[in-house]
Amino acid sequence: MTEEQEAPDVRQLGLEPGDLDGHTLEELSDYLEAGRLPVDASIEGSPGCQLALDALERLQGLGGQLIEADAAASPEVDDSWVDRILSGIAMDARAGRRVPFADPDPSVDFGITEGAVRGLIRSAENAVPGILVGRSTLDGDVTVVGEPIRIAIEVNAVYGESIPTAVERLREEVAERLRRQTDLTVTAIDVTVRDVQRISSAAEEAS
Repeated sequence: MTEEQEAPDVRQLGLEPGDLDGHTLEELSDYLEAGRLPVDASIEGSPGCQLALDALERLQGLGGQLIEADAAASPEVDDSWVDRILSGIAMDARAGRRVPFADPDPSVDFGITEGAVRGLIRSAENAVPGILVGRSTLDGDVTVVGEPIRIAIEVNAVYGESIPTAVERLREEVAERLRRQTDLTVTAIDVTVRDVQRISSAAEEAS
């Protein structure tokens, strides 16, 4: 991560000290850029850090191209959209509420964290070219199996891609992942496009 795109203070993103087991997003970004070497057991063994690392790795892919395009287009890079995505990554790292799995045996009590569900939602961007997930929220009582849950997702899109098609693909991908890996009763998935970013093609640069 460059100095211009330095991660915001983790406290400003609403993280508690234990969410990343004492680490910051900037430390995780540096660790990722170093190829995750030397191996840091405290990072590799932290669920919150793993969620953040996965999201940061995706951001450094398409996100890196978007940052370069913004820098080439104007003297000052507007990093507000990057901050929003980083804020979403920080939110994913928070454990949040406990989301139980349904089981007919009352003695069985399995569940995952709300942060893990948000990380699952974010991972769906891998299947949708030209989309970066910023923030996602789960509206409803996720602590009770069967309660209706509405998902709200904010995304960035790349100029030139069909936004309606990308949004629908993301909605379908998120629905399928949640169906396979959780017992949430999802009644709706709302996707809001917050920003549209442009990446100059080689042809445009040559002209």
